[in-house]
Amino acid sequence: MLDVSFVRSQYKVLTIGEYSDWAFFENAGGSYIPEQVLGGFVEFLGEYKVQPYGPSAIARCAGEAMDAGYAAIAEMINARPDEITIGPSTTLNTYVLAQGIRRTLKPGDEIIVTNQDHEANIGCWRRLAEEGAVIREWSVDPKTGLLDPADLENLLSDKTRLVCFTLCSNVVASIHDVAKLCERIHQTGALVVGDGVSLAPHHALDVQASGLDFYCFSTYKTYAPHTGVMWARGSAMSQLTPQGHYFNNESPRYRMNPTGPLHAEIGALAGLRGYIDILYKHHFDQNETNLRKQTEAVFGLFAAHEEKIGNRVLDFLASRDDLRVVGEHHIDQGNRASTIAFTSSSKTSSSIATGLAQHKIACGSGNFYARRCVESMGIDAEDGVVRVSMVHYNNDEEVSRLLAALDSVL
Repeated sequence: MLDVSFVRSQYKVLTIGEYSDWAFFENAGGSYIPEQVLGGFVEFLGEYKVQPYGPSAIARCAGEAMDAGYAAIAEMINARPDEITIGPSTTLNTYVLAQGIRRTLKPGDEIIVTNQDHEANIGCWRRLAEEGAVIREWSVDPKTGLLDPADLENLLSDKTRLVCFTLCSNVVASIHDVAKLCERIHQTGALVVGDGVSLAPHHALDVQASGLDFYCFSTYKTYAPHTGVMWARGSAMSQLTPQGHYFNNESPRYRMNPTGPLHAEIGALAGLRGYIDILYKHHFDQNETNLRKQTEAVFGLFAAHEEKIGNRVLDFLASRDDLRVVGEHHIDQGNRASTIAFTSSSKTSSSIATGLAQHKIACGSGNFYARRCVESMGIDAEDGVVRVSMVHYNNDEEVSRLLAALDSVL
């Protein structure tokens, strides 16, 4: 079992920080950062905040830190560093990716998007209709917010060139069978873009086994500073029009990155190696050093713990007839993440979130940029849902506080 007390000891904010008496349940909007990552960030900014890769010793230190950041991310998802682009955010990375794909499309080519995704993985693809692409929508069930793979089957054709879907919804929280979906999509010859922003905090995806051609996620939701990671399979990347400066077209890190890299943020990503390592060695074999193997084992502990605390919240919500829970009502063997959205028949979502804050319970309300999904379920998109999002460092005591506060507020 996950030693949650040990996990929490790695986070100053959870132990001795100014807000350590708060229970933080808005992790889907951005997670806390452990000391291993925070230390690297502060060190970079304080010791070698210079242009990296120059001939000076300090510039070499900066470059080595960045290389370590790229390497850590690549190993965690079973990729090579030269397959990784790290930009300012997933939203921007996906937009840039769409520009890279734009010139490969012909009038009449079809792109399938969902209405379950964050708008970052919808809007940029819909704009390609300006090039003559036909946009087809894989729509959620309006009662549950879930996507049915059979509905995707009805949309696929020999004209399909691209399918873009979230691997885990940031509101519905359903986790899809990525490999199975990709296998079917590839039978049409289409490329697949997976938005993993809401999956990555909970599941250590193996990109090679996933079947995806492109995988995007945000490190500020996976216990690190604010960057966006885009992985591209080599065969898919070679089809894109480069979007960086023309003299960087052959550089893997810059080919699809028109912006300057965030030096300190990328350097800090190396701290994730230290965080995973200390958790692994606390729970498992001291001799294992392969980061990918460590990550799989540690995230397995995360999943079991999140299932337990997530089901406590889901059971409470299901016991009330004045609440509507979005998505599956139970977490079982990876069918959904511990991101739980609901609405009340008698109170606005914003008033519930505000009421919880008075109990020092931090959560959010709104549509969380999944406006199309919220609207499709007949929910007021302005007020949206209450979202309680948990990760591995949330504990039973915090969940008990949450349930007591919810009972009081409702």
